[in-house]
Amino acid sequence: MVRTIQIALQARIQAILFARYGVTLPQLAVEQPPNITLGELALPVAFELAKRLRKAPRAIATELAAELNALIASDPAALAGVASVEVAGAGYLNIRIDRAAAVRAIARDQHAKIGGEGFRLVEHTSINPNKAAHIGHLRNAILGDTFQRLLRPDDYKHGYQVGVQNYIDNTGVQVADVVVGLVHLEGKTLESTRALLTKLSAAGERIDFYCWDLYARVSQWYAGTGVDDASLPTPAELARRKQIRLDTLHALELGGNETAAIAELISTAVLRRHLETMQRLGIEYDFLPRESEILSLHFWDAARTLMLDRSVLYLETEGKNKGCYVMRRAGNEAAETSGPDEDAKVIVRSNGTVTYVGKDIAYHLWKFGLLPGKDFGYANYYQYPTHTCWISTAGASDPAAPTFGRADAIYNVIDSRQNDPQNNVVAALRGMGFNDAADHYTHFSYEMVAMTPRCAEELGYNLSDEDRARPFVEVSGRKGYGVKADDLLDKLIAAAQAEVDTRHPEIDAAERTGIATQIAVGALRYFMLRFTRNTVIAFDFKDALSFEGETGPYIQYAIVRATNIFRKAETTEEDALAAVAWLDLSDLAGEDGTSLWETWLLAARLTALIEQAIATAEPAHLARYAFQLAQQFNNFYHRYHILNEIDSTRRALLMATAAVARREMVRALGYLGIEAPPVM
Repeated sequence: MVRTIQIALQARIQAILFARYGVTLPQLAVEQPPNITLGELALPVAFELAKRLRKAPRAIATELAAELNALIASDPAALAGVASVEVAGAGYLNIRIDRAAAVRAIARDQHAKIGGEGFRLVEHTSINPNKAAHIGHLRNAILGDTFQRLLRPDDYKHGYQVGVQNYIDNTGVQVADVVVGLVHLEGKTLESTRALLTKLSAAGERIDFYCWDLYARVSQWYAGTGVDDASLPTPAELARRKQIRLDTLHALELGGNETAAIAELISTAVLRRHLETMQRLGIEYDFLPRESEILSLHFWDAARTLMLDRSVLYLETEGKNKGCYVMRRAGNEAAETSGPDEDAKVIVRSNGTVTYVGKDIAYHLWKFGLLPGKDFGYANYYQYPTHTCWISTAGASDPAAPTFGRADAIYNVIDSRQNDPQNNVVAALRGMGFNDAADHYTHFSYEMVAMTPRCAEELGYNLSDEDRARPFVEVSGRKGYGVKADDLLDKLIAAAQAEVDTRHPEIDAAERTGIATQIAVGALRYFMLRFTRNTVIAFDFKDALSFEGETGPYIQYAIVRATNIFRKAETTEEDALAAVAWLDLSDLAGEDGTSLWETWLLAARLTALIEQAIATAEPAHLARYAFQLAQQFNNFYHRYHILNEIDSTRRALLMATAAVARREMVRALGYLGIEAPPVM
């Protein structure tokens, strides 16, 4: 509702600016006054115009306020919901909202729509399919899943058409390392690898957990420090192992051999475990593009031709990059005639192999529908309750599959260490003249997830005194040091279950487990979302599960409190909101009414916060809002004794206030991928 008023107000002021001053501003900032007694919205537009119009900001604000108030008096519908406009301070326009009209509109669930035309492609998770997912991977997946929830349409907002992709690097060095472990440390063949998968499945064991330990062993074997070495390997032996790794990687990229077949078998099995892990957190995907198909379907060949045709790629004939195809940097077009550009990005090495950046450029050209004549084949891979997850194939495509390579905007959730490769993709798009695509390419970066020393010790790791003194302990997959995502979730559920079992022994055991899972998932997802993306997170069990402070369980508990009000009153949230239509709301203007109005006003800001989170690619804004609304409701809950109120009109208004707060808290958590449990 607030966003609806804000949009109408901005449009009206723009019209006045043009008619009165001949001025058009690209956008009008809207702020919140420091105190609600000053109004609900504040516009600093007069300060933006002061220099251009050579007038004092307060004089400009006075002129604008006069026009707006005259319009409200003559045609209230022109700025529906606005009661008056005042000049404040040195030139702010303070907007007072018609509280009674706004409350009725909020109760009727009237909101400005969000979204529009075009296909948004969100890529997240993208775990190497060589071992179990760990705590660090969860931040990526939760950020990406939350963002796609903000974009998708629902019955509350219009939204965008969205596709969710999870890129699978099944031919990279991490998968090669696991294959080296299977073949060279454990003596496995393709047939015995199949037998291993069958054996693990029969025993109820997981291949991704098995590979977790194997991957750490291989890393130690390369360094000559592992248990697989009876004695310290010679330099020649270490060099041989390095060559084995390179040969294995080459065999994976080449395909059509037993080494590649083992990699396909293992990576596909591990991938399925990853999908099951993420599904526990409510995370689902639409398409799984694999690097093996990018190679076998010759995406790079098409991209290379395009880059050469558009003079973005050229063969270096001298200097350190002699014999390599490099990408011309913007602003250095004369590099070929003035000498070698030693800082040019190598796209194809002198031995003919394509770099990671080269393959990524080809992949993103496909995403935008800019790779002529190229598309994946699509095969049905994984079935969710509501839709199919497709996987890429070099074979015939399922005729029922959609096409994903047609994005109007792309959001890549990749950690901040990938800033340079991501910038190179954007530079390649601009170099080829695809400026619109480059403008709609967002690197959704984030910092790492570590553990507090307390959390690491709870997980069974022995820490040195030095580690205990650090603010966080880093996760290392190669060292096997960290916590598997499933183990973390199991531990959170067990801790939540202990509380639920103690507080609600009367509830069925299966239902208690379901409630504990909702609390655990809520705690984990909220912890990963409450911090801005550029913040390093140190995960801690006790902090995440706390019912106090800025946590998921705190917000869930506020919702349960609200639910209990309607249960005890033997009514529903819907009935309480419907009653607003006939209530006398004149008391909202008084001092006590202002306290109630603050709850309604905050509840009405949800769509504005969603829009802000989308515009800034920062879900933390919405997480913070959900917490603030829970705080606001708890303050309201402690101040007013709703069920003991004897005045029927006042009781109805209090019930409606609790209802609107609960409705928007549930919605806000829903966009964060968190469910509201029936009890806590």
